[in-house]
Amino acid sequence: MNEGGGGCVNWAELPPDLTSSILHRLGPIEIVKTAQKVCRSWRRVCKDPSMWRKIVIHIEEFGDRYYEKLCRHVVGRSRGGLVEIDISHFGSDPLLRYIADESSSHLRSLRISFCYQVTDKGFIAAIARLPLLEELEVSYCSLSEECLRVVGQSCPNLKTLKKNCVGYRRHPRKDSDDVALAIAETMPGLCHLQLFGDRLTDVGLNAILDRCPNLEHLDLRQCFNVELVGDLEIRCFERIKVVRRPNDSIHDYPFDAMVNNYPYGF
Repeated sequence: MNEGGGGCVNWAELPPDLTSSILHRLGPIEIVKTAQKVCRSWRRVCKDPSMWRKIVIHIEEFGDRYYEKLCRHVVGRSRGGLVEIDISHFGSDPLLRYIADESSSHLRSLRISFCYQVTDKGFIAAIARLPLLEELEVSYCSLSEECLRVVGQSCPNLKTLKKNCVGYRRHPRKDSDDVALAIAETMPGLCHLQLFGDRLTDVGLNAILDRCPNLEHLDLRQCFNVELVGDLEIRCFERIKVVRRPNDSIHDYPFDAMVNNYPYGF
């Protein structure tokens, strides 16, 4: 651009580091569909593995096979260097296995939400190949507590777990400490735990407190079976830096937080 500001930028002549900085502000869909087609120099930067250390693909409605193909494509571009991946509203067992196979030596953070086609069998097969994982989110997915046991056994470095589902009121009462006990028995190194909408009771919460001594952040919003009074309340707030109560505000929760009267699966 000239001094008067009336000229035009020649995008092809931007330094590679500046081009990379610009492209990192875009998502994978925008890069693959549009940005890499601007010019040869941009396409060259878009194909660099360093562009794909972190991949976030969120779509608003359940996607078709296009998004799975796109995700495979950009994971492949990372050439094994993928560190973080976050996908929502699409995905399958084969995709999760592909991510694990391509990224087992570097992946530290895996976040999946609304991935109903991912099964217990597929999830377990993938997670067993990710021993370096430090952060895991499985929100609004149809997975059992057995998956969490395998996570705890396969990922000794896990520090953050987010397992969120639709909250429900205790009418009729329906509780389960299966998820809480799986966490307590296999994840002693947890520092951050979010169990939004889970069915655990005070029994499950006590088990977590007994077995997870490093816990610093605990989110129990919409866990309406937890009483969190008396000695249990004192124990939580004396030991844990940040505790979110079952009825605390959900203003900063990233998903729609509807409440049902009947239980919803993990």
